[in-house]
Formats: sequence, structure tokens, C-alpha cells
Amino acid sequence: MKKFIVVIASFLIGFASFGQKKKDLIKELAQLKAKTTEMKAQLSQIQKAKELNLNDSLQSFSYAFGVSVGSNLKTIGFDALSYQAFATALEDVMKSDEKITLQAAQKQIQNTIQVKQDKIAQEQSAEGEQFLAENRKRPEITSTDSGLQYEVLKKGEGALPTTADKVKVHYSGMLIDGTVFDSSIERGEPITFAVTGVIKGWTEALQLMPVGSKWKVFIPQDLAYAQRGAGGGAIPPYATLIFEMELLAIE
Repeated sequence: MKKFIVVIASFLIGFASFGQKKKDLIKELAQLKAKTTEMKAQLSQIQKAKELNLNDSLQSFSYAFGVSVGSNLKTIGFDALSYQAFATALEDVMKSDEKITLQAAQKQIQNTIQVKQDKIAQEQSAEGEQFLAENRKRPEITSTDSGLQYEVLKKGEGALPTTADKVKVHYSGMLIDGTVFDSSIERGEPITFAVTGVIKGWTEALQLMPVGSKWKVFIPQDLAYAQRGAGGGAIPPYATLIFEMELLAIE
């Protein structure tokens, strides 16, 4: 009986030791895999650095073309491609051996961009709508029928602009997270423009502001740049915007 117990105990100890060794082995393999991935990435960067020569006219043109395509993709919301598939497609077209027609490619691109933009629209619109809904609750906020909101920072006593007027304005524009995308105040120079020559939210707000007023205006995306965005990506599609506006004069 004692021998049996000793055998069982030895078996259990051996089994536990095997289990621990297995865990250690799995851990070591995971670490090795991570190291391998890191080394591959480093080698890839080194290889790219060796291969790229911007003094070569063809490489310089190719790189510039990639920068242009990449910038356009980022503007419409993409942050990655299958670079191997992209390069293969370029090479196939140059060899007249493309796997799909240009018409089919354009259709697929349009559909994919539309899906991406619809997703961005839902996210941006929902975020903006939630912000405006909370902002509307503040007692100092006035809301118009269009959805425009404003807060009077300084009350002016001058005339009200009409759609036939040009006005001189100082302003700062920002996203709802506080990121400033444009500011005549920072430039130190106000701008002059037609009341109807700007986004709908500005046109509406200006006609409510007496000269000398300074307002903080909250503009829903449909009264701003909607799906277009602006500023080379500084204003994303469907973004709710905030402006501090000071109406200096009617000209």
C-alpha cells in the first residue's frame, strides 16, 4: 500500500512538474515570437532605408505619388492599406495583367469609401449631437429653430447685418474637444467677408449679432461643413464646430 502511495505521489509530482514546464515553454515561445516580430519590423525598416533613394528621379516620383495617395486616404478616414496588395496592383497594371477591370476597381473603391464615410458620419454625428444636447441645458445658451446655439459673451449696441452686407470679424474656431483649427485672433488680423459667403451657421449667427457683440457659437454639422470636412483634414467630416466670434463692423 505504501509503495502504491509513493508511486501515485511521484506521478502527481512529475505531472505537476510537466505542467509547469509546459507553461514555461509556452511563455518562452511567446517571448520568442514577440522578439521575432520586433526583429522583422526592424529589418523591414532597415531594408526600406537602404532601398529608398530620393535622388533617383523614378524613386522620387514614386515616393511623391505614394505621399499624395496616402494623404488623400487619410483625409477620407483610412489609416492603413494592404501595402503588398497595393504594390501588386500597381505592378499588374503596368504589365497589363490586372486581375479586375478599372470599372470594377472604381466601383469597389466607391463602395468601400461610402461604407467608411457612413461609419465616420454616425460616429461624428452622434458625438456632436450628444455634445449639443448637453450644451443646450446650460441657462446661458440660446438655441434657434435650426439647431444653432450661442452664448452672448459681450452685448453689442450696433446695427444688425443683413444678407446684403459685408462684415469685419475676429474669430477662433475649434472642435468640441477644444482643438483650435483656425484663428484670426492668433494671426492678429480680422477678416472681412460677405454675410452669405460663409457656412450656414455663420450666416445665421451674424444676422442676429449687433455690431460690437462677441458670441460663442455652437454650430451643428449640417450648418457647418457636413460630410465635406475642411481645412485639409483639420475639420473632420460631420464635425460640430465652436466659434468665438466678435463682430467688429459692417462694411
